[in-house]
Amino acid sequence: MAIAILLTLSASAQKDSVVNVPPYKKFPFFPPAKLLLSDSITTFTKADLDKKKAVMVMVFNPDCGHCQHETEAILQNIDSFANVQIVMATFMPIASVRSFIEKYELNKYKNIVVTQDPQYFLPTFYMVGNLPFLAFYNKKKELISVFEGSMPIDKALIELAK
Repeated sequence: MAIAILLTLSASAQKDSVVNVPPYKKFPFFPPAKLLLSDSITTFTKADLDKKKAVMVMVFNPDCGHCQHETEAILQNIDSFANVQIVMATFMPIASVRSFIEKYELNKYKNIVVTQDPQYFLPTFYMVGNLPFLAFYNKKKELISVFEGSMPIDKALIELAK
């Protein structure tokens, strides 16, 4: 009887741990999100990624001070990101996306794309708890690591070099 109870508890614990695993850990590749560009018509997906570059995804909120600071730090070191495609995604309205792009003149950087995540896919996929949220992918679009909160640029570049 005791063995049956232990087996039941063990199976139940394993089931709970599998359920709580974030999707990005189950599928460690660039996510199948359909993001919306600032024109509010064009979608951006994995197929649109530069095949020769590593990728840094930044889930952000345009009104978040930490997100603004991270963006400023990236722009101050933009030359170091020459071989990185930066995909910035927010769940905020498209008007906020446009304002953010304009404020930081992000359209002038070919390796940065700023998008809206209208289906709230990425926060769910990554189980985001804090913003900014960064996910790093190699050139094969395989997950390297994730980070919640502001990250020093030198550490971000180290992750992308892996």
